[in-house]
Amino acid sequence: MTKKHETQIKKVLIANRGVPAVRVMHTCRDRRIPTTAVYSTPDRLSYHVLMSDEAVHIGDAPPAESYLNMEKIIDAAKKVGANAIHPGWGFLAENAEFAQMVKDCGLIWIGPPPRVLKAMGDKIEAKRLAMRANVPTIPGITDVKDVQQIKDWMKEEAVEFPIMIKAAAGGGGKGMVKVESEEELPSALNQAKSEAKKAFGDDKLLVEKYIEKGRHIEVQVVADKFGNVYHLYERECTIQRRNQKIIEEAPSPSLNDDLRHEICYTATRLMREIGYETAGTVEFIFDSATKKFYFLEVNTRLQVEHGVTELITGMDIVGLMLDAAEGKEFTFRQSSISPNRWALEVRINAEDPRTFSPSFGSITRLQVPQGPGVRIAQGVYEGADIPPYYDSLFMLIMTSGPDRDGAIAVMDRTLSRNLRIEGVKTLAPLLLSIIRHEAFRRGEFSTRFIEEHMDELVSMFKERDSEDEALKIAKYVARISALGPQDWM
Repeated sequence: MTKKHETQIKKVLIANRGVPAVRVMHTCRDRRIPTTAVYSTPDRLSYHVLMSDEAVHIGDAPPAESYLNMEKIIDAAKKVGANAIHPGWGFLAENAEFAQMVKDCGLIWIGPPPRVLKAMGDKIEAKRLAMRANVPTIPGITDVKDVQQIKDWMKEEAVEFPIMIKAAAGGGGKGMVKVESEEELPSALNQAKSEAKKAFGDDKLLVEKYIEKGRHIEVQVVADKFGNVYHLYERECTIQRRNQKIIEEAPSPSLNDDLRHEICYTATRLMREIGYETAGTVEFIFDSATKKFYFLEVNTRLQVEHGVTELITGMDIVGLMLDAAEGKEFTFRQSSISPNRWALEVRINAEDPRTFSPSFGSITRLQVPQGPGVRIAQGVYEGADIPPYYDSLFMLIMTSGPDRDGAIAVMDRTLSRNLRIEGVKTLAPLLLSIIRHEAFRRGEFSTRFIEEHMDELVSMFKERDSEDEALKIAKYVARISALGPQDWM
């Protein structure tokens, strides 16, 4: 029996921009919940501003003055009468202090409890809790101060290079340095410490054994306030550049049914142990050689790649976050969740596909893919600017099919035939090369796939620009001039 919910969300302020803000707006619109956007000065004409019911200017371009300014965001919510805040992903989404401020102001926080955010935001604490829940963890040491400490650990535990130095407060691939030899240790330690301090204001580090040929698998979990914790199966997020994902799929081609059952129930056991609420993801590294998986971290937010899980399960994860925040008990059970599709997602970032250097400017042409089995999450429109101040992601392309080959075929059609973006460089040529690569199609890849195959992938790029269109038109004109009217005219 469903218990009466505690409170009703009447208006949602979305403390974000671009793709995540628009994604949250779609579900709110389905539920007839008004939305408020916040925007910085360069984002005044952004897509998320146009999509919202109303918008509030919160500061200048630097994130510290706008999208990371907690006081301004909460003031904006009060100003417009919003009684709930959804943080999307990135920016303040996993900030325990912000979550507590929202709750202290009497607003509804659409996310996990602040205590969970705080515990899971520290990789060292998260690993300790995982071990307490009997979840396998990667061999390593925490609170690393100097090189000698690392050397002593490696000797005692018989750990060989490579190893990975990580920021304890990290995420998104920042503050992570792979070390191949003893000679690299001093510079790598300094680099990780510097990156951690710059990105998170905290230079606390941990060191772990590096899993060669590792595969990145994460389990989507949803939980309400009544102790109901369910998994929505797993995603494979192995294809990465610079420790950041660019292709995701669900389910994972790495797992058989027994491993799938084990990893999914391990994730729900951990989330139940830590008292999790709303949507979250447990990330694992899977050693394909030994068929063992190890805990990496908990992402205490809506994930960029949640859409592929929605496509294979039919669940609205943002909707479930709203239900949990309102205090509703979930009406479904684990046995009622059964994937019956395969889904693939690629991230369209404004970057040079050869070097991954940012590419900023105006989108002079945008042809958005359509057709069967295609879902688009966009944060821009034709004529919009890609500003240099924020993350380079501006569109997600998702495709689905009855099986993996079907989902890949739709993605091939979508990237090669239906997508046109001009004005900025994007990762699209690289993404197309990857999904056409034989090793990817066979499901044989690791987190090092791009670095191992980069030259080959670049050689597969098919250059195309507006001159191709002009040439095509010129050929038609020449044919008609030479041969006269055609039957098809």
